[in-house]
This record gives sequence, structure tokens and C-alpha cells, in this order.
Amino acid sequence: MKLMVEAGFDRVFIGIETPNEESLTECNKSQNKNRDLVASVKKIQNYGLEVQGGFIVGFDSDPASIFRNQINFIQESGIVTAMVGLLNAPRGTRLFKRLEQENRLLKDSTGDNTDFSLNFIPKMNQETLINGYHHILNTIYAPKQYYDRIKVFISQYKPQQRIKVSQVRLNYVNGFIKSIWILGIKEKGRRYYWRLFISTLLRRPRLFPVSMILSVYGLHFRKVVETYVRERVPVSEFIIIPDENS
Repeated sequence: MKLMVEAGFDRVFIGIETPNEESLTECNKSQNKNRDLVASVKKIQNYGLEVQGGFIVGFDSDPASIFRNQINFIQESGIVTAMVGLLNAPRGTRLFKRLEQENRLLKDSTGDNTDFSLNFIPKMNQETLINGYHHILNTIYAPKQYYDRIKVFISQYKPQQRIKVSQVRLNYVNGFIKSIWILGIKEKGRRYYWRLFISTLLRRPRLFPVSMILSVYGLHFRKVVETYVRERVPVSEFIIIPDENS
């Protein structure tokens, strides 16, 4: 991790999948078992790598509490960008073959596990699963929970390089001013924006630019969630992780 940071990496995407041990066994994710996953995420972010996480719901072993457990894990770990999808069985996988033998396959997978489609009969009631999936996304990208995650991330993130004044471009300044207007004045979640704004300036001023960039990302994510939940369109048709120049 130290060498990655020295080489210029500042974020990693990790397939955490689920905090449920039985479901990790089911998907053969043995490397994630028998460890404190929150502590592992914190360790990676302590090295200066922002963790972006992938999560899945819909495993046969998922209990009714999985939706709340996923939310709690994402919030406690400080994974600001969390991609949560529904389990699907792509053709040719061991999961596909097992479900085929159990006569539970319905159709081929669309290849998009965020479009609310299932290509197999889940053990959990399907309506419960879809509604629970809705609940996760509506919760983790709501302003309060999103800004709370930024605070958790900021508290454990230790980048190795400082941003130099000479690296600050005019478009960064313009973007910052726009973020104040949109996030700090127009948006419904503006009180959470200002709490983050002030607390970061006072406690971790070095990470103030990072906190503002993540705040802007949050506006994008909220618009995506509002759009696809309202229209039930695939998330993947809209989600583009913006970079600092966006």
C-alpha cells in the first residue's frame, strides 16, 4: 500500500460484497472472512488510499437484517462511494450452474446488477429484496448519511502528499464557489454541508479540498438515485464517477 501511494495511487475499488459471514462463504470470498472488515478499510485509508466499495444483496444466506447491516457497515467504515447491487447469476459461473441444477433460473443476466432485475428465484421474498435494496440506496445517499460518511473518512484518511498552492487551478476555484451556492444555499441538505465545511476547516484543514470534492460527488450521486428510483431506470446508465476537473 505504501508503494502504491508512492507510485501515485490515491483510491482503490474493493469488492467487499457483504458483512454477513455466511454470505461470504456462499460467494467464496474467503479472504474477507474472519477479520474485522471495518478495521481493514480503516487501515487502507490510513495509508492514503480512499476505499470505494462494491456490495451485493440477495445471497441465499442473507438474513432479513442484511439491509440494515449493509447500511451500518458502509456508514461505520467511511466508504463514501459505495456501489450496491443485486445478486445476479451470469452464464458460465458456478452460481449459474448451481441455480440451474436447483431449477431456480429465470433468464439470462442483463449484465447490470443495478437495474432491479433478478435472473433467478431468490430465497428471500422478491418484493422484500427489491424494497430492501431501494432502502439501502435511499439511505446511504441521503444528505445526512452521506456527509456523515465523509466525516468518518476524513478522520481516518492520511494522504502522503500535500496539495500545493501552485497546483490550485482557476477551475477549482470556480467549482468551489459553485459548490457553496448549490450545496450550501440551494440544496435541502445544506446544514450538513456547512457542518462538514466548518468541522473540516477547524480539525483537518489539510483535507478541506478533499472534503469539498466528495461533497460535490454527493450531489451527483443523489441526483442519480432520485432519477432511477423515480423512473426505475438502470443506475449504470447514469453513474459516472467524476474527477476533480468535473
